[in-house]
Amino acid sequence: MKPGLLSFDEAFAALMSRAEPVSGSELVSTLEACGRVLAADQVSGLNVPPADNTSMDGYALRTSDLVQASTRLRVAQRIPAGHVGEPLQPGTAARIFTGALIPSGADAVVMQEQTQVDGEFVTINHQPQAGEWIRRAGEDIREGGVILPAGTRLSPQATGLAASVGLAQLPVRRRLRAACFFTGDELVMPGQPLPPGAIYNSNRFVLVALLRSLGCEVVDLGIVPDSLEATRKALREAAADNDLIVTSGGVSVGEEDHVRPAVEAEGAIDLWQIAIKPGKPLAHGIVRRPQTGGAEAAQGRPADEHGQPAPGVAQFIGLPGNPVSSFVTFLLFVRPFILRMQGVTAVEPKAYAMRADFDLPRPDRRREYLRARINAEGGLDLFPNQSSGVLTSTVWGDGLIDNLPSHPITRGDIVRFLPFPDLLS
Repeated sequence: MKPGLLSFDEAFAALMSRAEPVSGSELVSTLEACGRVLAADQVSGLNVPPADNTSMDGYALRTSDLVQASTRLRVAQRIPAGHVGEPLQPGTAARIFTGALIPSGADAVVMQEQTQVDGEFVTINHQPQAGEWIRRAGEDIREGGVILPAGTRLSPQATGLAASVGLAQLPVRRRLRAACFFTGDELVMPGQPLPPGAIYNSNRFVLVALLRSLGCEVVDLGIVPDSLEATRKALREAAADNDLIVTSGGVSVGEEDHVRPAVEAEGAIDLWQIAIKPGKPLAHGIVRRPQTGGAEAAQGRPADEHGQPAPGVAQFIGLPGNPVSSFVTFLLFVRPFILRMQGVTAVEPKAYAMRADFDLPRPDRRREYLRARINAEGGLDLFPNQSSGVLTSTVWGDGLIDNLPSHPITRGDIVRFLPFPDLLS
């Protein structure tokens, strides 16, 4: 690793320490809450299930009535789900259906496949244990218990859990406001003629989609000319009403790389260049907003009484211009940064131990994130071209292999694999 380069772990820790959650929350319908982040613990006001019920179609009975094999009982009542039965008399059974309440007196359910019906009688061909096929009140959720803690990013099943205890609305953090722009005189939008030396701006489509997938309100400022003044103007516009600015390109050390000096002129850079491949030239800093004084402005926290950006600073992250570098660094750094700003507590992706079905005899001195695909044998194949400009590899692949610096891989080795679905949600 070259002197001055931060390791992945150093850079990640530094970024997370700067990702202060936005203030402000709102109540939203539980039906509309998927993907949002809870602003407060959610407590159940009831037991789930609220009363003992059956998890199987069958017959509710008293185990004490089964004194011999193939006991014959009279079916005294029928209890569908949503109905309340009568107390079960000794020597009788109740025909019962999944979800129906267990009648008082019964202590087990025998599934219908283990019985034989003859008119109003049923023969029980199984000796059940007390409690068999009975779901006890509160065995899923206890009244007064926290079912979803603050900082939970709500999944479909989490909203279902909230609905199961009767929560029609949920308090969630306000949406993060994120601005983005893209630097480079060579960039052209699809649909326009492609002059010599120009390229289509794929990064705009990738990054805007990634920001939206994380629930951000996105302000897309488009392509900014390669000049210091144009870049400074774009930064001021982006900082005015947004929590976060994400750019692509212009953060390296070339004469036409204006993003870093522009951020330093409008704020400050506090992190730059990371020992990873792809994606070394990644920058973090702040961009000032017009100052109006006051405690919040002095603390540099973008929040007003409505939870919207106010005088202070906007966070800034500058990504590399190469499309794979931009994509990978977003997944590894920007995604967890945004989640932390949204109030999510667990932001690091899960890594899975998987078998490498390839050789990598000459690893890089930096920590590498290799595009790989799961094969039919359950191992990993490596995309043959790991260049930072080959966007095809991100579509072909199922995820990234996290390979430590200078670490060769031999076919059959176990490696750390980060699946794209975990990195993109």
